[in-house]
Amino acid sequence: MKQTGSTNLDYQSAGVDITAGNRAVELIKDEAASTFDKHVLAKIGSFASMYDLSWISGTYRNPVLVQSVDGVGTKISIARMANDYSTIGQDLFNACTNDIAVHGAKPLTFLDYIANDVLEPEIVAAIVKGLAVACRESSVSLVGGETAEMPGVYLPGEHDLVGLVTGIVERDAIVTGKTVQEGDVILAVGSSGLHTNGYSLARKVLFAHAGLRVTDPLPGAEGTSVGKALLAPHVNYSNGIEALLATGAPVRSMAHITGGGLIENVPRVIPKGLRPRFHPQAWTRMPIFEAIQRLGNVSDHEMYRTFNMGIGLTVVVPASEAQTVLAHMRAIFSQPIWEVGSIGKGLEGTWIEGVRP
Repeated sequence: MKQTGSTNLDYQSAGVDITAGNRAVELIKDEAASTFDKHVLAKIGSFASMYDLSWISGTYRNPVLVQSVDGVGTKISIARMANDYSTIGQDLFNACTNDIAVHGAKPLTFLDYIANDVLEPEIVAAIVKGLAVACRESSVSLVGGETAEMPGVYLPGEHDLVGLVTGIVERDAIVTGKTVQEGDVILAVGSSGLHTNGYSLARKVLFAHAGLRVTDPLPGAEGTSVGKALLAPHVNYSNGIEALLATGAPVRSMAHITGGGLIENVPRVIPKGLRPRFHPQAWTRMPIFEAIQRLGNVSDHEMYRTFNMGIGLTVVVPASEAQTVLAHMRAIFSQPIWEVGSIGKGLEGTWIEGVRP
């Protein structure tokens, strides 16, 4: 048996620094508190968050809670490479919140989980600051979170981010896609780039295969670096969706284009026997997509199955109302808006003009 000697072991010698954890809480507590509304009951430091729901009874007839959990994937590795964590918290919030917004839900509260091998309070503070910015922009309360220091589980310098959003929607106002019909039109809202999906392939192509660095100019995009293009924040569509639905627009289906791209996400919210049909010439793609495809010799099908390809949100409406809804969307959203396709009959899956399976 190995002799232990007289060394006194403690948690810090095992790789976990409680003092650093306490400092992280001190650095982020004001940012979190800045997102609170009058319904938040428990303050920072409680064992659980508490949110008063008494106001719902006078506002909703049949309220339904809608929740989603998501992360930022390996985009966090780009933040580490660029030493820029200022917007990754916004990515986390927007990735989660868009998922409930496409069902018509209004986000209310948010929880975050930040894990790493060695806690660096300043990095945690930068992440939460960006998260708080996004929460305030959408009037969502950041009611709690957790930091986990787990040496030996995560690679040195790496972080893992997870978020949980809770929202509410009137039951008969839930957008499910069940009413989508043949001949309906697909409208789209532009993305800012990769958002939070496809980064494992992007990193392999741009860094491992092409040998680029985050500070290098992005091929085909004058004035933009690789790092800047990859860290472009995930767009928040929830505020725009809420405003669009408030106009009474006859929205039959919405899809947040995340992992799986256009090929896999849009069919999730239309009835079986119908097939979305896209015309790629109808919208504009950012140079980051062209660079990845060219440098990695990636097939068209793989690009459309991995990335959003310039579209972050699709909205399906009746053809007779398409131009009216299009006008509303152009007045509401700050991103580009296009009419990109239609709904037809056919086998399950997505048809994209000129793209072979």
